[in-house]
Amino acid sequence: MSIFGKFAALTDRYDRLREVGADPFAVKFDDIVSSVEGVVDGKRTLLFGTNNYLGLTFDEAAKERSIDAIRRHGTGTTGSRIANGSYKGHQELERELADFYGHKHCMVFSTGYQANLGMISTLVGKDDHLFLDADSHASIYDGSRLGHAPVVRFRHNNPDDLAKRLKRLSDQPGDKLIVVEGIYSMLGDTAPLKEFVDVKREFGAYLMVDEAHSMGVLGRHGRGLAEREGVEDDVDFVVGTFSKSLASVGGFCVSSLDGFEILRLASRPYMFTASLPPAIVSSTLSALRTLRAEPQRRDKLTANSQRFYAGLRNAGFHVGPECSPIVAVIIDQPEIAVAFWKRLLEEGMYLNLALPPATPNSSAFLRSSVSAAHSDEHIDFAVALMTRIGREFGLLPAENNVCPFPAAAVSAERLGATAAIARALPPAVGAGAGMA
Repeated sequence: MSIFGKFAALTDRYDRLREVGADPFAVKFDDIVSSVEGVVDGKRTLLFGTNNYLGLTFDEAAKERSIDAIRRHGTGTTGSRIANGSYKGHQELERELADFYGHKHCMVFSTGYQANLGMISTLVGKDDHLFLDADSHASIYDGSRLGHAPVVRFRHNNPDDLAKRLKRLSDQPGDKLIVVEGIYSMLGDTAPLKEFVDVKREFGAYLMVDEAHSMGVLGRHGRGLAEREGVEDDVDFVVGTFSKSLASVGGFCVSSLDGFEILRLASRPYMFTASLPPAIVSSTLSALRTLRAEPQRRDKLTANSQRFYAGLRNAGFHVGPECSPIVAVIIDQPEIAVAFWKRLLEEGMYLNLALPPATPNSSAFLRSSVSAAHSDEHIDFAVALMTRIGREFGLLPAENNVCPFPAAAVSAERLGATAAIARALPPAVGAGAGMA
């Protein structure tokens, strides 16, 4: 029997998904022509699923710095910083990130995933306790698995439940680390960070905030949710990524705690991974400087997010609980969500599709990420297109209260094949929806 035999059921479900002609896991772009436009199957496509919040992927200064770095320093480092040493750019980037956040220390990782993996697996050990929000990102869960600390999950965005679980272990020795996120990547909701800080103080725990989706988005200076809520001094560790607002790849952790630098010799995902190549470091530095120098990008992002969120909500869609650059349309029937996603792509709009079991409450999401590079016309086109398709599928009242495609008809005529798609999708890895 093949070593891949253990995946037979998954292979069968995936094969059936591809047979019906809609594969959300294999979208191929013929070209990317701007921060918000690509080409799919020869069709110009508006990008609403890229997390390119500040629109910096085509920033001229970042591109030129990256090209210059390749010419001067080559294409890669070919090893870890522990083995091959640090380049000047690595240290420069860490200094500027620490300065940006007002912290003493910074470690840069090769991906945002590895930043969570490296920090969480290293900070707490078998004699400590790790407290995770139930809806935490897969990288946070995987970091907990790589480490040896007992894991306690608390209900999503529920400080009272966290306090209850900390109280149960208040007599246990060892350190206690709480991990929450600034903006959660599925629904775009933010953590009640002030309340979590109060719980942290009460029980003498440490607090880590993953600001992956909130860096460059929230706060007067773009430092994230902790800045917006005025609790930066109470957050012990800030983890983030370069792959969203900074438009490249990589991750980091900043902190002001004494002794932080020993983590460079303790964190295996830091020690045993090749360091970021000069081109990536240079473009990231450029993007960070642009983030700091051009707050108008954040203002435009906020305005775009509000325009898109309000447009979809006013059309009658069930959207996430609060406005952020992540705007999720919640659809109770996964088969309709799949058909909706496919129609949007066919008509020139790309966004993300999220299906159970990766989502809370067995719902499906059409997940968009708004960019500062979107124009008002882009936003209005997307709202109009989604509204039209929503009416066709019976999700919204049709104009003049006459729906040309009643929900029953859509289910019968359009969704017979796509119902199989939702059933065929593989389960999420590290999904945290719900509480055990």
